[in-house]
Parts: sequence; C-alpha cells; structure tokens
Amino acid sequence: MKTEFISLLTDIRKLLGWLPAPVASVLMLCAAGLMAEILSRIITKLVLRIPGQKRGAFVRSFTLAMQRPARIMLVIIFVGTALPASGFSYATRQATGHGLLVLFVLMLGYAAIVAMRILSDAYLTRINGKDDRDDILSRTHMTQVRVLRRMADILVGLLTVGSALMTFESVREYGLSLFASAGAASVVVGLAARPLLTNLIAGMQIAMTQPIRMEDLIIINGDWAWVEEINATYVVLRVWDWRRHIVPISYFLENPFQNWTHNSAALIGVVFLHVDFHAPMDRIRARLNDIVRSTALWDGKVFDVQVSDCSAQVMTIRIIASARTALQSWDLRCEIREKIIVFLRDECPEALPRERMAHVTSLAGQDVLTTTGIVSPLVDRPPPGSYTGPGSAPPPSVS
Repeated sequence: MKTEFISLLTDIRKLLGWLPAPVASVLMLCAAGLMAEILSRIITKLVLRIPGQKRGAFVRSFTLAMQRPARIMLVIIFVGTALPASGFSYATRQATGHGLLVLFVLMLGYAAIVAMRILSDAYLTRINGKDDRDDILSRTHMTQVRVLRRMADILVGLLTVGSALMTFESVREYGLSLFASAGAASVVVGLAARPLLTNLIAGMQIAMTQPIRMEDLIIINGDWAWVEEINATYVVLRVWDWRRHIVPISYFLENPFQNWTHNSAALIGVVFLHVDFHAPMDRIRARLNDIVRSTALWDGKVFDVQVSDCSAQVMTIRIIASARTALQSWDLRCEIREKIIVFLRDECPEALPRERMAHVTSLAGQDVLTTTGIVSPLVDRPPPGSYTGPGSAPPPSVS
C-alpha cells in the first residue's frame, strides 16, 4: 500500500512537471495532506454514525474531541511518507522530516492530554449523575481525578517537550552531559524548584489522603470558604461574600484548619438565649419544639433545650438542632432566634432580661438610698477652725 501511495504521488508530480520543480514538489505534498484530510473526514463521519445512548454517545463525543489532533497527525504521516517522492534534495528532506517528527511528537502529547481529560470528565459525569444527598463520595472522586489529571498534564507536557527536544543532536548531547553530572545538577535544581516541588508533592498527598475536597466548607482566617478549585500548586477558596483566597496547597498539610464537611455535610447548630429567672421554661421549651419541628431546615435527628449557665442577672438557655448542611444550619439558627424572640416579646415578657437594683439599709439603720440620691457614710471630722496650718497640730484621723 505504501508503494502504491508513493507511485500515485509520483504520477501527480509528473503531471505537474510543467511547473518549477520546487512548486511541483510542494503541491504534491499538499495533495498528500489533502488525501489525509479527506480520509480523516470519512472515518470521522463513519464513527459518528455509531448508534447507542451510552457507549455510542461516549464514542461520538470522544471522536469529536480527538478529531483535530488525530487529523493533524494523519496529515503528518501522509506528508512524511510522501517525502521520498517529493524530489527535494537530501538536506531539504532531512530538515522537513525532522520538523514533521517534532510536530508529530508534540501533537501526540497534546492528543494524550486531550484523551485523559475526556476520560476523566466522562468518569466525573457518571459519578455526579448518581442521585445521592450525601455527595461526599462524588466530591472525593472529583478531587482525586482533578488533582491527578493536572499532575498528569504537567508530566505528559514535560515528557513531550523533552522528547521533542531530544530529537535534536545538540540537545541530546547536552542532556547526556547533564545526566553524567546529575549529582550536582539535581542539588541545584532541587534548591531552585523547592517551592514548586513541595506544592506538587503536597498535591499528590492531598489527592490520596483527602484532607480537603472540591466544594468542602472550611474555616480559614475566620472566614467561611468553599474549596472552589484545587490546582497542582495552589487552592482557590470561595468566601461567602464572593471573595477568593489563593492558598498554596502545602498550607493544608502544614497548618491546622477546620473542615466542616470532611465526613458528612450535616452539622449541629447552637443558639444561646439569655432570659430572666422568671422565664417559664416549660412554655419556652414547648415553643422551641414547635419551631424546630415545623421547619424544613431541621433534619429530624438532634434537638435539645437546656439551661446551660446562669449569672447574677440572667440564665442562659442553649438550643441545639441539626441540619443537613452548614448553610441550612445557619438558616435554621437564624429562624429559631427570630421566632423565639417574637414569642418572648409578645407572650412571655417576664422572660426578657432586666437589670435589678436592691434597696439595702446600713447597720446604723439609715437608708443607703434616699429620695434625693445616694448618701455617703458619716465621717467624724474636726470642728471648723480647729486646724489653722502646717504649724498647728494635725487634724484627728477620720473614723
């Protein structure tokens, strides 16, 4: 088949013999590329006609995503095969063939990256398609796939560029000399790339150990933040007010932080209520029970009301209620506060906290508080005129 292909191209070049030789050779190579293009389009149309809802749909989407790199590689193969019949000089054929080889290696690496992304996206789509309230499993797979995919992209990119450069004789010799002195070179490169390597290794550890996942709710610098994106060297955190924290990925292995959705998204919210000692606990407890059980934010698992503390002025009631997510827990606590405050204001005003002042009499039987204000204690002072100055006797001590 190769011989027949070259013979066909040779006949095409002979038909173009009335043109200058370089032009005829270029047109012949263009004809080879055009043949590859037509063949690629025919194969693509045939593959896109494969029936099926699941596997057929995947094959069709995979073909559409891979058609560009596959088409370019097929053109490179056809043009490279046609080079011996082009009529170019040996040096020109060598240079053109080397350029085509470099381009083929780069396109092969690009095709590998595209294929990995298509396969990983298809896997994530299948995982996310499951109807499950607790999405811990899907977020775990999402984190692992995305982090490992980015690292695979970096690794494939480095191998592709390295392979393309190694096709050059000068670069190959330089690489061998570096390999011979790998001891000193590895120390220098390791010191220079220490932050990058630290974050890359941390990314692999996070993908395996899962201290954080995609869309985990964590507390950092006192802010609620959701894990929006995990890259190879940094993590993007989305704060509730739409700010973004850009944090090195090694931070999550070297510093403590709170992860509110590590094992489950459910949380127990706490509300503290300060009331007077005259507060009717039975009525308040019954009203809180009605409030919590009537809302859809409560998950039906945990609810309790207790007097957790008291001071000289008020007693503290602690209300705990569980919710499915952190946001629902926040909304549930706000709803409890709003409704119980309205209940205390309208139906139990005696439960509202107040300041107390006691009327206490002194030991001498005189009121400390009078209608005119506070009376100071009696003081035994000397009679007026008995102390005239520094030369006189000191005044008597105050009793």
